[in-house]
Amino acid sequence: MEAATVTLMQSPFAVCKASNSISRSRNFTSTCSRFVNFGTNFGLSIKHQTSIAKSKVGERRLNYGNRRFPLVRASLTPNSGGSSAPIAPLQLESPIGQFLTQILASHPHLVPAAVEQQLEQLQIDRDAEETADKTAEESSETGTDLVLYRRIAEVKANERKKTLEEILYALIVQKFMDASVSLVPSIIPSAASDSSSQVDSWPSQDEKLEQLHSPEAYEMIQNHLSLILGNRLADSTSVAQISKLRVGQVYAASVMYGYFLRRVDQRFQLEKTMKILPDKLDEESNNIETKPLGGGQSLQGAPSHPEVSSWAGGISSTGFGAGVKNSRLRSYVMSFDGETLQRYATIRSKEAVSIIEKHTEALFGRPEIVITPQGTVDSSKDEVIKISFGGLKRLVLEAVTFGSFLWDVESYVDSRYHFVMN
Repeated sequence: MEAATVTLMQSPFAVCKASNSISRSRNFTSTCSRFVNFGTNFGLSIKHQTSIAKSKVGERRLNYGNRRFPLVRASLTPNSGGSSAPIAPLQLESPIGQFLTQILASHPHLVPAAVEQQLEQLQIDRDAEETADKTAEESSETGTDLVLYRRIAEVKANERKKTLEEILYALIVQKFMDASVSLVPSIIPSAASDSSSQVDSWPSQDEKLEQLHSPEAYEMIQNHLSLILGNRLADSTSVAQISKLRVGQVYAASVMYGYFLRRVDQRFQLEKTMKILPDKLDEESNNIETKPLGGGQSLQGAPSHPEVSSWAGGISSTGFGAGVKNSRLRSYVMSFDGETLQRYATIRSKEAVSIIEKHTEALFGRPEIVITPQGTVDSSKDEVIKISFGGLKRLVLEAVTFGSFLWDVESYVDSRYHFVMN
């Protein structure tokens, strides 16, 4: 699969094309500029209870192509009240995806072993198709037969791609479950609910999420939160009215920031362990100029991933240094040349791009957006939600952690089933 550098337009939360150049002044792009406007209205809370249904392993087996594996049947426990909340916002659809979903609900510790088996089978299927492709091209089949054969091969390749995406997603969910962190449920109001109610009622898990990152990476995450929430970072109870589309865009940008951050932090930690970090790193950290973020209740700039610079219409005048604190990891990133920074800012696979889009859409829903004849976006039908600043912080922390896990599982799966292009 080629690196994900093309602009995707299927979703309002699509991952945009990486910018062609990175400013030599070491300023990152303020990507979420003008995304979130905070109001002062308060709303009612809607309680949400999450539970995982226990399941029993059935005797029947499920066939998928040439593979066979036991079918795990989910069954509700007597005290479940007759319903159970989904483990994650995105519901997996492929046979293997549904199989992994059922394992997540019953025996999540078995997911890695199940994934290993499925990746082995995917590799066998891909090798068999490559051999068949060569045979078909060398044979004397008619043009019509060859076109039909290639079409069938394309359909199978798309099925494998979807299966691979759902394997990656299941591994991400399993990492959250291992950390005892429940994912935020879908923020999609039902017809019977009051649209003026506050959407967030999930418990704070800041401490658990903090422990999933290195101290240096968490400093960068705190800077990220400061730029998004401003002087409301310590205010967890006040409620704001926010466009759900823009919250979704901030969430997607934060996922990409987490992906980028885990990537550079791994290199930083390696060089730190080997004691080969640049000698002047601390000195450069002290010399970095910082600019305060404007007061009030509105966000005028958010940091994040250079990958989405086109969302803000180019390099922000405030840049990456606005309203952030000095840190060694930040100084380390600033020491990268433009080419290295561009490489680290690029999401490596189309599968990872698709996961970000689908997960964000599953979480916030697909908003109704109309492009006017003048080429502007008419978001008049966009829903405005009420959410506390504590809830917004929880969303951003989860998104950054999701992006970090995405990098981890992408690297893990690629080591067993190569799909990431160098």
